[in-house]
Amino acid sequence: MRTEREMMDLILRVAQDDPRIRAVYMNGSRTNPNVPKDIFQDYDIVYVVTETGSFRQKPDWIDIFGKRLCLQLPEEMNRMLGHEEDCDNCYGYLMLFADGNRIDLHLQTVPYAQKAILRDKLCRVLLDKDGVLPPVPASTDEDYWVQRPTQELFTCCCNEFWWLQNNIAKGLWREEIPYAMDMLNFWIRPQLTKMLSWQVGVQTGFSCSVGKSGKYLPRYLSQNIWEQYRNTYPAGQIPAIWDAVFCMCNLFDEAARKVAAQCGLHYNEEEARGSRFFLNTVHRLPKDAAEIL
Repeated sequence: MRTEREMMDLILRVAQDDPRIRAVYMNGSRTNPNVPKDIFQDYDIVYVVTETGSFRQKPDWIDIFGKRLCLQLPEEMNRMLGHEEDCDNCYGYLMLFADGNRIDLHLQTVPYAQKAILRDKLCRVLLDKDGVLPPVPASTDEDYWVQRPTQELFTCCCNEFWWLQNNIAKGLWREEIPYAMDMLNFWIRPQLTKMLSWQVGVQTGFSCSVGKSGKYLPRYLSQNIWEQYRNTYPAGQIPAIWDAVFCMCNLFDEAARKVAAQCGLHYNEEEARGSRFFLNTVHRLPKDAAEIL
């Protein structure tokens, strides 16, 4: 596997040797001081170019970066699906190489890059042949810090979480495992993650990021709560999913009470009790039931 130094030398050498490339900047995990380094970190690179057309007309130009295992062209995929893309100003290549390295490379024209680099506080300029890029401050992930919830955000999160319990209840009673698992992971879990993130925000003074999908939550949650959260990932069996749902409810309710108390918010406990009553009722409901309540 090529080292970080080898990869960075290659990325910069390609830019230096190509007159169409006027500047280079990097963003993503490698510029975030709070992200631990490991062998899976991507190289999120932007080449600031005079135009993108000549690059797109010669697709094999990216072979210079090495033998690839897999390639994705996000803008091309979006265009296949009927979406409009400004490929003349921004075009990307997501490349996984045979040695395990990955480069997420985007081409941006100078005017496009001058605006884009100011929208992301994790940018670091690596090369600027003409001084076309504006000064950027030191990299920080503060744009991704957990934000203090407003009453409106808190209310909507709670309502969504408790409302969805009736959907998963009927899905489990019907033994519709794909539906129940989708409901649990794609709809209910994001609300739980959001609430736990707010709890972490309260603990840290809203000065940290919990990462995409809450991947850094174990840094901040107690061992007991983290173990409970792990138990919300069930196998595809009805009893296990029921256990995960009840565990989710306990975690959410506890976190919501803490967040409400610390942030001066109102928590609708009656809504929570009603939802849990329905959930418990359906859990005990026999398969030949003629009515729910």
